[in-house]
Amino acid sequence: MKKAALLFLVFVTTNSFVGQEGTFTTGEWIKLRIHYGLVNAGYATLEVKDAIKENKKVYHVVGKGYTVGMAKFFFKVEDDYQSYFDKQTNKPYQFLRKINEGGYIKNQEGFFDQNNNTVLIKDYKNKTEKTFSVTENVQDIVSSFYHLRNHPQINKLKVGESITIDMFFDDEITKFKLKYIGKEDIKSKFGKVSCLVFKPLVQAGRVFKENESVTIWISDDENKIPVRLQASLAIGSLRADLDSFKGLKSTLKVKAK
Repeated sequence: MKKAALLFLVFVTTNSFVGQEGTFTTGEWIKLRIHYGLVNAGYATLEVKDAIKENKKVYHVVGKGYTVGMAKFFFKVEDDYQSYFDKQTNKPYQFLRKINEGGYIKNQEGFFDQNNNTVLIKDYKNKTEKTFSVTENVQDIVSSFYHLRNHPQINKLKVGESITIDMFFDDEITKFKLKYIGKEDIKSKFGKVSCLVFKPLVQAGRVFKENESVTIWISDDENKIPVRLQASLAIGSLRADLDSFKGLKSTLKVKAK
């Protein structure tokens, strides 16, 4: 298990692609079932809504992560990640990160000023405000996922090639690198799904075993949704599988079970 937040880090791994709209639309909802070893540990969901920011219609994505059953008893997780981003440019306007992970609590909102390349972080737990300088095309952790899904190179990468984006997380800009591994058919509860396989570069240490400990399988169709995530942790392993979905822009392509 080791934090449902890992799921959102993984989501970022699959989507940093700018420019063309087409892989998702308002109403899309995705649910992943999280396993820690043999234990059904929890779920993560992502839902795309509409909103208005700066007199513009924008996407509002709400991401939830939570533990269930015995996992909830031993390590309670209640995560709320939200992002508002432009429908044409995918640039974020605002994000929310409200998490409780085994007593580790964060309650922050970020407000991007795209004209001046800054982000104002309001920390409600610590009652502080601070402004950070950011790069021109920076993403928050949730908007990164949708930005990547529309990336023009996602279907053109050769094995071993990578895509790198700037992501603002924990009060700093991270160079998020996603390496393409190849293609693989994955057995899911919906049938066999052809997938693109990626490895995000993560930091080895307290949580992950090594820099390439996470593998993500993304549907090789018009949707580019996560079908499976697998991570080798410092202690144990985590796996997440697509459990349910609705509102996809295109029909998920599956083969016979």
